[in-house]
Amino acid sequence: MHVVQIDPFPDMLGRPPPQLLADWWTLVHCARSVKDAGARVSVVQASVRHDHLAQDGVDYHFLPLDDGRGRASAGLARLLQRLRPDVIHLHGLGFPREVHWLAALAPGVPLLLQDHAAQPPRRPWTWWRWRRAFARARGLIFCASAQARPFQRRGLVPARTRVYEVPEASSDFRPRERQAARLLTGLAGDPVLLWVGHLDANKDPLAVLDGVALATPQLPGLQLWMCFGKAPLRAAVEQRLRDSRLAGRVHLLGRVPHAQVEQLMCAADFLVQGSHREGSGYSVIEAMACGLSPVVTDIPSFRSLLGPLPMQHAAALWPVGDAPALAEALVRLAPRSAQIRMEQVLSRFEAHCSLAALGRSLVATYEDALRP
Repeated sequence: MHVVQIDPFPDMLGRPPPQLLADWWTLVHCARSVKDAGARVSVVQASVRHDHLAQDGVDYHFLPLDDGRGRASAGLARLLQRLRPDVIHLHGLGFPREVHWLAALAPGVPLLLQDHAAQPPRRPWTWWRWRRAFARARGLIFCASAQARPFQRRGLVPARTRVYEVPEASSDFRPRERQAARLLTGLAGDPVLLWVGHLDANKDPLAVLDGVALATPQLPGLQLWMCFGKAPLRAAVEQRLRDSRLAGRVHLLGRVPHAQVEQLMCAADFLVQGSHREGSGYSVIEAMACGLSPVVTDIPSFRSLLGPLPMQHAAALWPVGDAPALAEALVRLAPRSAQIRMEQVLSRFEAHCSLAALGRSLVATYEDALRP
């Protein structure tokens, strides 16, 4: 089976292929996992340049997907004719134009569209474009099948279009001995909480800070370390830190290199997230790869990633915006054995989110798409 994975998101920085693949590691993981699961994989990346790179048994093709006049480029047409895919996997739901191109250029080839945190179109007069595009797809891939419901409620997903549940990404992170990681990173606390995400309304750092404040009477040694990039709510966060219960126990680290995130995750006890919505939750996947217990909001993607773990005292889901529920979860989980928590989280990661598991899930999806 030859799978062609297509990424229509252009690199606005114009990075050379090796650098782009190093930075866009989720694209590489998706391709590599399928190759390791036994399928042949070619990746087509939207780019202003024409280039080719072979890496880890996968061919990456860089070229413009459109001709500048709203039509498929001649280069894309020639490439698909040469590759002769059995299945086409398009990253993203919001590309109806590209869907029609691919259906015309590769008639009869099953086309799968993968969600990457898309939201249904709000304007009803645009729905027909999405409905026509989804009708051409054999199936839609979500991290959690419940994420398809907003699209289905708007009548955008035809009954014959299949819905698949596959994690959006995996991670190369690995667990390390916790005390050694703490010496390396300087993290301290009992317990150590880690935040990895923007300081914005969707991530909801204010709800997390409120939950941490409520937990401090029962967890007086608690420390929260916050890594973030974009920070539109930084002023509000700093205002909230004037609360005497948070004084001296919340550390704003700002942006840190990706490799350092792995070290921090290995040093922490819990990952805390307040997300209202996520396509999947890269930070949660990376935390699980390190054996770090997620204490995160009860949203479809996180429920899918964690599976039955919360019932086994290794992780917790709490309602969006419910600070007392977050505090209760932290107080309940903190006394549990760190070793047992780590083992259970790692077991779930290997079964559901590892590169091997991702590859198995995608290949099973492709095989199903090839069935009438």
